[in-house]
Amino acid sequence: MLKRLLGLLGWLGVVLVFAAVAIRFLKPEWQQYYNGLALAGLACTLLYILSQWREIGRSFSGRQARFGSLAIGTAAVVLAILVSINYLGSRHNKRWDLTAAKQFSLSDQTKKVLQGLQKPVQVRVFARSEDFDRFRERLDEYRYQSKQVSVEYIDVERKPGLAGQFGVQQIGTVVFEYDGRTERVTSDGEQELTNGLIKVIQGRQQKAYFVQGHGERGPEDSERRGYSTIASALGSDNFAQASLVLAQQNEVPADATVLIVAGPRTDFFPGEIDMLKAYLARGGKILFLLDPPEKADAAELTGVAAFLKEWGIEIGRDVVVDVSGMGRLLGTDASVPVAAKYEGHPITERFNLITAYPLARSVSAITAGVNGRFAQNLVDTSASSWSESDIKGLLTTGQVERQLDKGDKAGPISLAAAVSAPVTSAPLADPAKKDDQPKPESRIVVFGDSDFASNGYLGVPGNRDLFLNSVNWLAQQENLISIRPRDPEDRRIVLTADQERRIFWLTVFIIPGLILVAGIQTWWRRR
Repeated sequence: MLKRLLGLLGWLGVVLVFAAVAIRFLKPEWQQYYNGLALAGLACTLLYILSQWREIGRSFSGRQARFGSLAIGTAAVVLAILVSINYLGSRHNKRWDLTAAKQFSLSDQTKKVLQGLQKPVQVRVFARSEDFDRFRERLDEYRYQSKQVSVEYIDVERKPGLAGQFGVQQIGTVVFEYDGRTERVTSDGEQELTNGLIKVIQGRQQKAYFVQGHGERGPEDSERRGYSTIASALGSDNFAQASLVLAQQNEVPADATVLIVAGPRTDFFPGEIDMLKAYLARGGKILFLLDPPEKADAAELTGVAAFLKEWGIEIGRDVVVDVSGMGRLLGTDASVPVAAKYEGHPITERFNLITAYPLARSVSAITAGVNGRFAQNLVDTSASSWSESDIKGLLTTGQVERQLDKGDKAGPISLAAAVSAPVTSAPLADPAKKDDQPKPESRIVVFGDSDFASNGYLGVPGNRDLFLNSVNWLAQQENLISIRPRDPEDRRIVLTADQERRIFWLTVFIIPGLILVAGIQTWWRRR
């Protein structure tokens, strides 16, 4: 009787182990039962083996037993190697992503956000059980990057009450919970998941105002010159956007995290400059993107230039020309300087992408500083570039020649600069401000071009990230300064005006004209 019970115990152990394996691969949502069944099955199997120790001992006597022992030992070694490989694989997550946009690898931004977590993040995936693998492939990477992240998969069809408790209204919703706050995301894409994580961590949305009234580019403009694409990217970094006409205000709104002045064509009024000064004095942040004059006789932005000079930044009345040949890689000409070298600054830390600046002016830090404020250069062109002072000749003939004795400056030329300083007046009270947030500072970033962030040029690899890094540095969100997820569907080709003109003539006149001539020739022969 006892022998029969011990035999049943052995079979029970085998059944429990197989059940645990089946749950592991077929029913991941029953994960809580997996370990218990596996341990129970192993215990039953070991008890059965111990009860049969006499039979096992007798089986090892004789010549055949020795050969059998050798075979068993070899199998045990192979099994141990396989177990070791799986153990190391579970502890070290290494994959090779060969896609052009690295769409199956976490971006630097996501890694930076996850590694900077100070408190636990609970992630709940509300989906059908057959869709769990789609989310698990991405969220397992999140868990690997931070021990603060825990993930739970919930079948909405079996637990509709729990889904309602978290306000889930759509199948495939991911709920982030952090420090008593929740944020819902209805996507398994990295950009959307990381955006939801950023929102729940910050607890409130930042606000970027696009200054209008002087011919600046707008966040709603979807044309080639507009900023609608970069405005959408700002939303992914948890920035709300709005337009602001300074001339209609008494002061800069209190909820302004960053002001963006993108390509003004006329100078600011003295009253507007005073508003900017007051805004900076209480910890304001401004991003200037200033194009060179469109015409040789165009009025200079003297008020803006004098204002920036007080902050240690000088903008040149010139156009930067680059004949290094790097622009040909992007299909551009010498009027589009391409930068691959960046100065040491938090904005450009570990930044190694190419950026391009169509028709840009020089922007440089004043070495001696001004009023105790010391700016720092950010972006440098190649040694084969120079700043062309003969704007009239460049704009009228398109021909340029480096003439250092006539005011031109040899490259490398700085195209951007940044400066920060302590606040000089009491900052506005922020009820949502946390104790661990950095002390407020006044910050300015200036680029000598506004085209690089426009819809037409965001296809250049680094343009988007450099713009967003600048905004996040201004907002004192250094943890978001990084390389962001690439869009796998982004296959835009950046064309120069000459290339667009050639394509137009080729597709509208030359090819249809050749077809027409061929048709006329065929008709004439038949006659």
